[in-house]
Amino acid sequence: MGQTTEKAAGAFRTIGEVSAEIGLPQHVLRYWETRFPQLRPLQRAGRRRYYRPDDVVLVQRIHRLLNHDGYTIRGVQSLLASERGQSARGSDMAVVRAVRAALAAALAADDAGLG
Repeated sequence: MGQTTEKAAGAFRTIGEVSAEIGLPQHVLRYWETRFPQLRPLQRAGRRRYYRPDDVVLVQRIHRLLNHDGYTIRGVQSLLASERGQSARGSDMAVVRAVRAALAAALAADDAGLG
């Protein structure tokens, strides 16, 4: 029962898995879904949420901005909205940043498993 299985990097994650990974209660993630239109996990039967890898990266970023960088909810909303309105080159950079953040998180998790 206490068995933990690692998912592939591109696998969808449940709200419980994302909550445990980030260290936040599930109700906070559900609240963020109401405040950030960019955060829209898939919902399947029974309204069960499945977070895509991009959603997980966005949750990590929102968490960092709110809880570590001192942004307010409104400040993060403005930041994300302004990024969405950038040119195609800007959105390419956002993808690069998201991939870089995901790789850094994977490396940190791998290093933690080795120690």
